[in-house]
Amino acid sequence: MTEATPLLDTLSTDRLWQAVVDRDPDFDNVFVYGVITTGVYCRPSCPSRRANRENVQYYATPSMAEKAGFRACRRCRPENTSGLSEQARIVELLCRYIDRAETLPTSLELAEVAGWSQYHMQRVFKRYVGLTPRRYAAGRRAERVRDELGKQSTVTSAVYSAGYNTGGRFYDEADRILGMSPKAYKKGGTDTRIRFAIGECSLGSILVAQSEKGICSIQMGESPQALIEELQDAFPAAELVGGDAGFEAIVAQVVGLIEHPSQTLDLPLDIRGTAFQRKVWAALQSIPPGQTASYLDVAEMIGSPKSVRAVAQACGANKLAVAIPCHRVIRNDGGLSGYRWGVERKQTLLEREREA
Repeated sequence: MTEATPLLDTLSTDRLWQAVVDRDPDFDNVFVYGVITTGVYCRPSCPSRRANRENVQYYATPSMAEKAGFRACRRCRPENTSGLSEQARIVELLCRYIDRAETLPTSLELAEVAGWSQYHMQRVFKRYVGLTPRRYAAGRRAERVRDELGKQSTVTSAVYSAGYNTGGRFYDEADRILGMSPKAYKKGGTDTRIRFAIGECSLGSILVAQSEKGICSIQMGESPQALIEELQDAFPAAELVGGDAGFEAIVAQVVGLIEHPSQTLDLPLDIRGTAFQRKVWAALQSIPPGQTASYLDVAEMIGSPKSVRAVAQACGANKLAVAIPCHRVIRNDGGLSGYRWGVERKQTLLEREREA
């Protein structure tokens, strides 16, 4: 992916491409895409003929696409960003300011950047992002430390490079942020034991993985090998243990949930994500089987009606298929939007719930 911003950090290129395939208008203010063969950049919802995936590049803003040499599409007019309010622009500016800051900016500092009072800045920021500036900064710092642990020679240097003023503060939060000790995470999951197994269901192959805390991954796909490679990429040095007979019974429970998604999964989950993602995922779990909610509905459920785009990103970052039912979230116009495991699987899951 090309140049990243807070709005793109949690989205994989697969998720971005799916938004283009679906012509999903919910992502129109999240990114634009440029087509190398035509030199044109478009909104995700553009009705123009779809390009080949290998010719597509993603940019956070029209200006980034134009700096890369692309010109605006004449059909979807992606350079016209008047749909974003001035408040939304300033909040985006604050997000980027927080991301670049070496230490956590104070509320007064952010208010000065925005040109608002501290109270107004706090209130508007939370309305659009769904989190206070402090909690947003903490989430971004947690993401940064994961990245730094892969670059720095020691855990200590990674902690300070990520913006923690003291190591003690980080270690207090490490288990929740990383799901394991910092040293184990830095080594790619060394000393972390993850049991996994591949199963088959009516929707294709399924991989179920379990850490000491609970089910940490439920993935669906066409290729069992691709699912295993994805798990290996996530934990390159972890002890990946093929499931025994006891674990096969757990996989059978997950397969049963996919075949009958209106049921519940009576197994502990190891849910790893930012504070905002956890908030969204908890809201998804409250949507009754057979019912759906729009991204706006979910944003309102968590008390942040302006954070529709962030809600969509949290849905795309979900790694626990069906257990966290992001398949119950639809576009604001009632249509089916992109799904990490394919729109056809999403439609099938919803149909099964409605028939139950």
